Amino acid sequence: MTNEVACAAGNAANGTMGVADVFNAQLTQGQELWNQILTWLSERGLAFAVNLLVAVLILVAGAFAIKLIRIATAKALAKVNKMSKLLSDFLVSVVSKTCWAMLALVVLQRLGVNVGPLVAGLGVTGFILGFAFQETLGSFAAGMMIALNQPFKVGDYVVAGGVEGAVLELNMMATVFATADNKKVVVPNKVVWGSAITNFSALGKRRVDTKVGVAYGTDLKKAVEVATAALKKVPGVLADPAPVVAVASLDDSAVTINVRPWAACADYWAVYSGAQEAVKKAFEENGISIPFPQVVIHNA
Repeated sequence: MTNEVACAAGNAANGTMGVADVFNAQLTQGQELWNQILTWLSERGLAFAVNLLVAVLILVAGAFAIKLIRIATAKALAKVNKMSKLLSDFLVSVVSKTCWAMLALVVLQRLGVNVGPLVAGLGVTGFILGFAFQETLGSFAAGMMIALNQPFKVGDYVVAGGVEGAVLELNMMATVFATADNKKVVVPNKVVWGSAITNFSALGKRRVDTKVGVAYGTDLKKAVEVATAALKKVPGVLADPAPVVAVASLDDSAVTINVRPWAACADYWAVYSGAQEAVKKAFEENGISIPFPQVVIHNA
């Protein structure tokens, strides 16, 4: 029993000495680290503080200068004829981001960071990302073509990329449409530029194409005159170009007449509906019949 107690006491003593040794080692390392810090501060601390202060001043002054450069670039581009807002905003953004990148390199270099490997690494990374994002870069390139050629602008009613609607938003990567039934559709610029683009708003005027059928016994000259007079009373119908009303075809059950007034793009659908209503009412008032489809059966 006495031997077991002695062993336990010896183990406890050894354990106590192990913890003390670890604590002393940690304390020694802490003192060495603190001495290194004090040595660095005494030798390089003042120089680092000066560099840090200069770097902060460069950053503040650079940010102010970039703001002025951005404003000046935007004003200069605004004076360029036929410069689209999309292209103008993109160029201003490129100039701004390039200036910020250069400013960051200057600040890092002032703080003693070797920017050479950083620039080289960014070049390699950019090369790798170029392969990884080929589709995205394709849409970006298409956005550049849209910005340069300006086939449409925000607010135009177009058919592009398989979508018909008003252009709600336009950026370098995608075009956002609002369809006639108020759906928001986002189409990559690569798809938009790679298909035919029909712009209904570009020329300011649109021809409204409608048709009406009259019975074969109708005085066609009178029908044309009545329809033309009715169109002139429809709000939104333009006098120049003048409405065109003419016989289109001789169909199975009626003589089809083309009714084609012109309207401003914004008034297209109002004129489309108003023209058909006005012509129908005018035909009824003048005894001109609009026949139903007919089939004549002869008995032998």
